[in-house]
Amino acid sequence: MSPIKRRDFLKISTAGGVACATGPGLFARAAGAAPDQAAPGLVSPGCRGTKVKVAKLYMGKPGPHWPKPSLDLAAEVRSYEAAFARRRDEFADIDFTVNELVTSPEEVQALGDRLTDVDGILAIHLTIWIGPVLDAIVDRAKPTVIYAAPYSGHEWTGYGDLLKQERGALVECLLTSDPGELAFAVRPFRAGHHLREAKILNLTTRPFEDYAEAVRAKFGTRIERIDLPRILAAYEAVSEPEARAETERWLRDAERLVEPSRDDVARSCRLALALEKVLDEERATVMTIDCYGSMWDKTIKLPAYPCIGFSRLNNRGLGGICESDLRSAVTHVLLQGLSGRPGFISDPTVDESKDAIILAHCMGTTRMDGPGAPAHPYKLRTIMEREEGVTPQVEMRVGQKVTQALLIGTDSIRYFTGEIIEAPVGLEHDRGCRTKITVRPDGSLSRLWRNWTQGLHRQTVYGDLSRELRVFSKFQGLTLVDETA
Repeated sequence: MSPIKRRDFLKISTAGGVACATGPGLFARAAGAAPDQAAPGLVSPGCRGTKVKVAKLYMGKPGPHWPKPSLDLAAEVRSYEAAFARRRDEFADIDFTVNELVTSPEEVQALGDRLTDVDGILAIHLTIWIGPVLDAIVDRAKPTVIYAAPYSGHEWTGYGDLLKQERGALVECLLTSDPGELAFAVRPFRAGHHLREAKILNLTTRPFEDYAEAVRAKFGTRIERIDLPRILAAYEAVSEPEARAETERWLRDAERLVEPSRDDVARSCRLALALEKVLDEERATVMTIDCYGSMWDKTIKLPAYPCIGFSRLNNRGLGGICESDLRSAVTHVLLQGLSGRPGFISDPTVDESKDAIILAHCMGTTRMDGPGAPAHPYKLRTIMEREEGVTPQVEMRVGQKVTQALLIGTDSIRYFTGEIIEAPVGLEHDRGCRTKITVRPDGSLSRLWRNWTQGLHRQTVYGDLSRELRVFSKFQGLTLVDETA
């Protein structure tokens, strides 16, 4: 078989790239965005800035013995490009800045700086005899995921050894015939990109500069102080028609307005619009407020509690984080980058009779499946401890797999996975915070509570993200701790 001509490959890759780039996006259902769906201007949930830059490299040799001597490299590439095109929603925020067939180490080296400015490399194994090509890719020291389907070649027998070597610290392998795993491959790249571009606004009078500097040095994330007059000015600038429409929407969609008055809801909704306005002005994606700490002085200094505003931000692909919890804020960015879904901050309590941990917080997020997805039922309640304010009490989905995690400092992540077995949010469930889920861990509950450290708060998202966390942690040099193990 004659070698594939470069100009022919470029025609193939350009066509495939266009198919991926023109997809409707990771939150297609929210495009054009009703007020309760995705915020305008987002590249993907949690990211305002640029697309994730990925180098897609097809590794192959003309006329190979495996998978078969007559393999047509151009046809093989086309089949993969078609697989990407079929999943274009999952790659809508990915810019394949490099999309090349590489048949020799020299061709990898010739890519030069084009491989320097990428978030990661997706190396797709097509044929046998690509060892030197892979070596040249690994030598670039970029986060790299190898996708190797069955019969692609015998090189997989050395992948395990590569992962144990120091030079394999930034390499992960997927040995699979499932093209859906191509979407998994880019998720750790996306999370790193989101952290690097994230800007978190913190309304507090407490010092946090040391933590902010450590996070910026490690991940690139900016955490910046916002002051109370800025929020109050934005609150006053919200028009009455805007505030009234937002209020009516929350009241209309709620199952019930329990303790708060309509005026309480109106003030909360006006503040919600103000918070998003400030995020927009600052080109930030996450807001957190010290609502239980230095912002509290017998009566809250804000015109309302921020719970409705935080839930609204989470629903729209941004982030609202309770109590100036910066660790949870950074973890929110990470988990949203991996999953496209918002998190639920919680305080835990344990019930060994049910082999479960109860995760509770007053503020619930109604669109835990992400922007544009159907909303969960909710009631409008007061904050339990204060018996004032307005917060959405959300009924999450029983049977849903979840992941709870927290980034500790800049060097480790603690996590566990489990399944929601109850959502005790009836009026009779009056102990603890308003929104609650009872989760049966996948591992040992006894080990979970005996291993518990680092305070109360964690972030919980829908889905089992254990694989994504493992790969992300490897690429970022983090220690990953399963608290149930």
